[in-house]
Amino acid sequence: MTTPALKPLVRLGTVKTLEDFQSVCAGLGIELPTEAVGPASPLGAPAPVVINGKRPGNRIVIHPMEGWDGTKTGGVSEEMRRRWRRFGESGAKMICGAEAMAVRADGRANPNQLIIVEENKAGIAELVSILKEAHAERFGTVKDLVIGFQLTHSGRFCRPHDKRWESRVAFRHPILDRKFNVVSDDQVLSDADVEVLIGDYVRAARVAWEVGADFVDIKHCHGYLLHEFLGAHTRPGRYGGSFENRTRILREIIAGIRADGNPIDFGVRLSLFDKVPHRPDPALSQPGKLGPGIPEDFAACLPYRYGFGVNQEDPTQIDLAETFAFVALCGELGIKVLNTSAGSPYYTPHLQRPAVFPPSDGYQPAADPLVDVARQIQAVRQVKARAPQGLYVIGSGYTYLQEFLAPVASAVLSQGWADAIGLGRAVLSYPSMLADALAGRGLEKKMICRTFSECTTAPRNGLISGCYPFDKFYTERPEFAQLKALKKSVGSASA
Repeated sequence: MTTPALKPLVRLGTVKTLEDFQSVCAGLGIELPTEAVGPASPLGAPAPVVINGKRPGNRIVIHPMEGWDGTKTGGVSEEMRRRWRRFGESGAKMICGAEAMAVRADGRANPNQLIIVEENKAGIAELVSILKEAHAERFGTVKDLVIGFQLTHSGRFCRPHDKRWESRVAFRHPILDRKFNVVSDDQVLSDADVEVLIGDYVRAARVAWEVGADFVDIKHCHGYLLHEFLGAHTRPGRYGGSFENRTRILREIIAGIRADGNPIDFGVRLSLFDKVPHRPDPALSQPGKLGPGIPEDFAACLPYRYGFGVNQEDPTQIDLAETFAFVALCGELGIKVLNTSAGSPYYTPHLQRPAVFPPSDGYQPAADPLVDVARQIQAVRQVKARAPQGLYVIGSGYTYLQEFLAPVASAVLSQGWADAIGLGRAVLSYPSMLADALAGRGLEKKMICRTFSECTTAPRNGLISGCYPFDKFYTERPEFAQLKALKKSVGSASA
């Protein structure tokens, strides 16, 4: 028996008008609203939230983006300085995390991740100054610019020394343990270990406040440690089992920061939903071409008690019941910013980063990526409809829309499906894309991200991250040739 061939994907570059785009969406059975974008777009309206006494001047947000390019001691580099300068020049009035900053050295996802500790304080303060100066030079003021720092521990994805996994986990996972070299219960953080980690978050938040951050994002997304704790149904003790226990870390981190006398505001980046880990379909994989993503065999794992926002009886489906409970908890805790996401780039990249071309450790899309874009937008719509008053809900997953990014983003805001629109990969190639659309300027089409995934393939293989196809800063580096050779050798479909 042969597996049926996949339908050809829609090439958005061939879709010329909003009407044509809507026809494509109708053919896929999805709803993605659009509207013409200009100076009256809600993208340019001041935000309905005040953070550290500041109201963001528009609804454009930049997600945390780490370049795997700091120093070996977790300090600042020239590549970092350039990236933060470009953030400032982008026109976004909220920098929602800036970098994923490890709260301690052994919690890094790579040996060059920024570590937010006292020893690196001066360098991080310099980054804030660079960002603000660049923004002031282009836009005249920083009074309506809000800057957050994302605080993280990489948990299952720790690689603080080299390419070798040094995973620390919330619980043993019957599928992911094999992939990330979790072989012993000793790798599971004890309750006492968690209490020490909470102190690391408190100290990191103090550094953030002292160098000028307006809020800290307590990262709960993409399978990193605190997101994994949300799925720790099988973990015994104070931090596992019940929803109250699985959210205890967040509550204790916030309580610890307040007990420290720190007045900084709070945000959370949350993967709203997940699914069982995926892999390339071996039946459709060929030399030089990955197969489409299919679920790992989960028959022996039912009920599936190893995730958050996933249906326990059928983990190929999402379930937002606990997501809604977490959003309500954010309101109770006084959290002001909810930056949304989905899944994990390590085991469900199609949920988080819809793309035509997979990274070297990924898989081909099993459905048109527009379906994955719509899934995130509709989940955020549901969350926004239930969000407590005062919680600023940021939508994600827009990069794949390319020329249609701004029209969809503007319409989503007009219809009240989100409060703001966040961009990640798109900013690496074209920082001012939404600002240009808002100002009525024509887009620089040669700079629009086409989701080649090289910004992911590079760091997955020990190189710094960046937009190698379109940003000359990276195209002219020696890593560009290394990446090209690497893609040939692994048969990446983006080659």
